[in-house]
Amino acid sequence: MTYTKSIKFLYNLQKFGIKFGLHGIRTLLTSFDHPEKQFSSIHVAGTNAKGSTASMIAAIFTASGYKTGLYTSPHLVSFNERIRVNGKPIPSRAVARLATAIRPEVERNNCTFFEAVTAIAFKYFAESKVDIAIVETGLGGRLDATNILQPQVSVITTIGLEHTQILGESLEKIAFEKGGIIKKGVPCIIGVKSQEAIRVLTSICAKKKSKLIRVNPNKVFVRQSSLDGLWADFYITGKKIRNVKVSLAGKHQAMNALLALNTVEIAAQRGNFIIDENAIREGLTHIQEFSGIQARLSIIQRNPLVLADVAHNPEAMRILCESLKQLRLGKIHIVFGLMQDKNFPTIISSLRKIAKSIFVVKAQTERSRCTSELAREVRRVGVSAKEFNNVADGVSSALRQHNDAPILITGSHFVVGEAITFLNKGKYLTINQ
Repeated sequence: MTYTKSIKFLYNLQKFGIKFGLHGIRTLLTSFDHPEKQFSSIHVAGTNAKGSTASMIAAIFTASGYKTGLYTSPHLVSFNERIRVNGKPIPSRAVARLATAIRPEVERNNCTFFEAVTAIAFKYFAESKVDIAIVETGLGGRLDATNILQPQVSVITTIGLEHTQILGESLEKIAFEKGGIIKKGVPCIIGVKSQEAIRVLTSICAKKKSKLIRVNPNKVFVRQSSLDGLWADFYITGKKIRNVKVSLAGKHQAMNALLALNTVEIAAQRGNFIIDENAIREGLTHIQEFSGIQARLSIIQRNPLVLADVAHNPEAMRILCESLKQLRLGKIHIVFGLMQDKNFPTIISSLRKIAKSIFVVKAQTERSRCTSELAREVRRVGVSAKEFNNVADGVSSALRQHNDAPILITGSHFVVGEAITFLNKGKYLTINQ
């Protein structure tokens, strides 16, 4: 298959929806000669912050001279972003070759999109002879296709109420699903705050004889914060690393960096990796370059100032709005759209505190929530709203009317991906990620 045909083949697998369990991925990986056993790994789950934390871990390993795989989802602009080595996306020819190779087994077993892509990622990492792969779960953890791994360390960043129709309607149930990535005898590092969730994770670790390590927020001190990142002091197992630049903006990234540093330290001990302070500084200073992460309070352009962030649930949006208030940017024009399964009143309640006006847009997917419903709620909380049937028109209107106020593009990966593509004059492939 060509690259275009292979992508269409993979996207078409979404008709099978989400299928929990490890049978499908086991079948695919067996046909690929078990690539998941050919590299070390770190497995990252969580409601929020898993993308940022995974990218920081990957950046530090890359800065240390190790060939580092990074598997994340969804992508923003190009499918290839999901699978990276040392920050560089998988080449299109490799996607085409591996999708072609796996197609018969996928069709024989009615495998899902995520199962097929996970198998392709692991095969590509094995072929690339990565020293370590940082792998983010797709949804939940216990029954996620990525849970086939036997990692050096398991990481659970945060636990909040999202995907409750699938993972459960309480923090305890969601913790149980995400805690499913904890393996026997493998340390688990958590940034979780909820005591209910911590009790569940503690119980799982005890049963599996896995050491539970809770990251203490008092072990990081933020010296300075700006749109270009933050500078912080970190305390890790008796040593202090002073005035480290973290290239992702927002004070909340300090906690993610602390989580990443603790993870790197344990993975280095268990996997005989050598990570020195210079590599830590280099990695955290160049997270975007070494990992490829985008749209985490990122500057898309400076004149006028356009920011993008994939805050797509209530807690992520609350944190984003707090970060923007701390940066003292004043009231902001917001280009905003959501998917149907999101708690939009709570999200809009957070946006209300920073919004000058909101340009409500609809991404090119049937999963998008209609603009009239979102705009009605925006107006109800006292903010001006304009509706657009597509992202490009909303961004264009915001650019025309900004009057020197910053513009923020947020609400979903779809919206942000389409907006970045439009601003970069690229072509966006309409899919359901």
